[in-house]
Amino acid sequence: MLTDIHPKLPMRDKKITKDFYIKKLGFQEFGNADYDFYLMIQKDQVQLHFFEFKELVPTENYGQVYLRTDTIEELYQEFLNNEVEIHPNGHLETKHWGQKEFSILDPDNNLLTFGQSAF
Repeated sequence: MLTDIHPKLPMRDKKITKDFYIKKLGFQEFGNADYDFYLMIQKDQVQLHFFEFKELVPTENYGQVYLRTDTIEELYQEFLNNEVEIHPNGHLETKHWGQKEFSILDPDNNLLTFGQSAF
């Protein structure tokens, strides 16, 4: 039985990634160990993990995660208040498939899409 998932995304610089997710998106660091090459963060019930990939070329990164929420408008406003740049093609809107969604890019070009059922 599968019970959970913790996506692993690439990062070039742990400090930049950590600052972005904690200061801008409201995540907290998870776990007791502090590895130079690995980062674990959590917000509510969602965990994201990051592995060091210094040679990553952000424009060639196709890392993507879809995160579900039940407070999409509040989350969107929180990110706007924290001056998080919303993806140019990813502003909050209801999609024809019945989801309210918006998207952002992190400092390494990982695409984070947030969604909630529109019904």
